[in-house]
Amino acid sequence: MSGTPRICFLTGTLNAYAGAERMTAVMANALAERGFPTFVLSLWDRHSCFPLVDGVSHHALFARRPSFKRAYPATVAGIRRFLKAHRIDILVEVDTMLALFTLPASVGLPVRKIAWEHCFFDQDLGRPMRRVARRLAARFHDDIVVLTDRDHARWEEALQPRANVLTVPNPLPFAFPPDAATRKAKVVLAVGRLTHAKGFDILLRAWAMVAERAPDWRLIIAGEGESRPELERLRAQLGLAESVELPGAREDVSSLYQGASVFCLSSRYEGFGLVLLEAMSHGLPVVSTDCEAGPRALLSDREALLVPTENPEALASAITALMDNTAVANDMALAGRQKARDFELGRIVDQWQQLLCQH
Repeated sequence: MSGTPRICFLTGTLNAYAGAERMTAVMANALAERGFPTFVLSLWDRHSCFPLVDGVSHHALFARRPSFKRAYPATVAGIRRFLKAHRIDILVEVDTMLALFTLPASVGLPVRKIAWEHCFFDQDLGRPMRRVARRLAARFHDDIVVLTDRDHARWEEALQPRANVLTVPNPLPFAFPPDAATRKAKVVLAVGRLTHAKGFDILLRAWAMVAERAPDWRLIIAGEGESRPELERLRAQLGLAESVELPGAREDVSSLYQGASVFCLSSRYEGFGLVLLEAMSHGLPVVSTDCEAGPRALLSDREALLVPTENPEALASAITALMDNTAVANDMALAGRQKARDFELGRIVDQWQQLLCQH
């Protein structure tokens, strides 16, 4: 490989409002703007929820998601054809599961393979083959990129990989906000996909307790996902229709942060927790579950009140504590905003550029 390497991000789809997909678009755009020939190959769906700059070439193997058991040979062959046709030098796999396709697809090709891990090592998200794929990536890939030092340690401890493992956190996906939120509105904000993992059912049960003490406050849960019907039923059962909003996924998420006073993350588990950085960059004090990997790696008691997972009582108590204690909330908001600066996009792209330009 000579000159600027040709980069391809391989992902399932970009047409889904989710963290890994968003980060794929953000990093592809940033590298293209720095002059890297940049491609995104989705396994299915040519459309993207996220804007892509002119320098990013987006392709898809299939129009719709196929059964990969039946389409496995076609998927491997399609990836191989793409790598050869576009003379890809570096393949960045956005999910370690993709190693199951890319190892046979790249046999004999001069392609450097990087597995970009977005989950914590001890989570397989209900897919045991993810653990197999991680072992394959650790043995046969060139690099493994993980999001936190805690996850880095788990990879080294469990697999003793031949691959180079390094920590590169996710960046803020937008320019650092010039002004912090005024925090005058009586609004608690949560942001994320409406899935079991995000624990919004726990947050609703906690809010039922908060609302009794602070009936003039509102909770906004911004996001979309398969748990919406369940959450809407629970909201009705708890009598929270007047104080809880479920506005769906929002493109103007920065305006939601600017219009809130407290941010809450109620997740059962997290790979990273990008929304924490987003909230802190906007100067919001944080209540978060102390789940493994992301929150535990990103947060200290200077920026957040940490509570156990699956505990609505503890969540409610922490939320009301920040409502009631302005001085503590102010201190946390300031500390969080300072920490978020470490994750500005340019700093993280510098780390990726250094990795990609290694020979």
